[in-house]
Amino acid sequence: MKLLVTGGAGFIGSNFIRYWLKKYPNDKIVNLDKLTYAGHLSSTKDFSDNPKCTFIKGDICSSELVHEIMKAIDIVVHFAAESHVDRSIVGPATFVKTNILGTQVLLDAAVKNKVKRFHHVSTDEVFGSLPLNSKAKFSEKTIYDPKSPYSASKAASDHLVRAYHNTYGLDITITNTSNNYGPYQDPEKFLPRMITNLIDDKEIPIYGDGKYVRDWIYVEDHCRAIDIVLQKAKVGETYLVGGLTKDVNNLQIAKKLLKIFRYDESYLKFVKDRPGHDRRYAVNWSKIKLELGWKPKYDFDTWLERTVEWYKYNEWWWRPIKKEAEKLYAKTGQK
Repeated sequence: MKLLVTGGAGFIGSNFIRYWLKKYPNDKIVNLDKLTYAGHLSSTKDFSDNPKCTFIKGDICSSELVHEIMKAIDIVVHFAAESHVDRSIVGPATFVKTNILGTQVLLDAAVKNKVKRFHHVSTDEVFGSLPLNSKAKFSEKTIYDPKSPYSASKAASDHLVRAYHNTYGLDITITNTSNNYGPYQDPEKFLPRMITNLIDDKEIPIYGDGKYVRDWIYVEDHCRAIDIVLQKAKVGETYLVGGLTKDVNNLQIAKKLLKIFRYDESYLKFVKDRPGHDRRYAVNWSKIKLELGWKPKYDFDTWLERTVEWYKYNEWWWRPIKKEAEKLYAKTGQK
């Protein structure tokens, strides 16, 4: 089997390649990544010499390149996307180009080259926001209601993928995942930003009142979910993938980190909220559990602590990109 993994130098993509090479050592992988601010060759260091994995630096919006690569591909796993809400507020055009046009270019090439499966990795943010203190959760039947340029662009790409299935008969599956955490996540994102700040004995910024709720899933659990969807799911199906059964807000997570580091709450720094900040996400992942037998196996508290340990022992990876990551927040005034 030969896979095309788009965005394989990014956080989830690199973890997926690492997972797949270990579990399916006879498969071949082509890793296509543009190496923007979110893609780092250092994230692929441990498998860069593996003869089963080929790296190609390129843009998914480049039709000629994508069509050439797709000629020998059996399965596409599409991670490549602009994915940071704050960046989408500063510059939405890039999100529209990459997440919508880039997906369309990949879909065209997949149809032309008759790939066996096109798996699209998406987000729970396409469903909008839920009220605090409610028991409501997103499901596969939830109506799309994106609130940011990022989530709107991902919603559009979801619709395109389904349209290519219905119009051209392309075999597709989609997973909408909640917030991932784990090794190799860029230090501009919520958890690694706080972790790396605390490693440097700095305050951790908290948006607004800090009572924003997200569902969290350890990145390898997400990789396991994609794997089982590729192996067992019916063509055309969508699955929500989450990791929690109980709400936890950003302030509570910050306090968990302070406890791990043995710091007091003087390290909390409340900063200006970002525009259109979704209040609560919660994911009902019962469909993938009932139909495919998947459920998360990595509990949040244990693997949050292990993620902290990874960042402590891998400064070689994150420190060179930490300064660049902080420039984003200086631009938005949410420093």
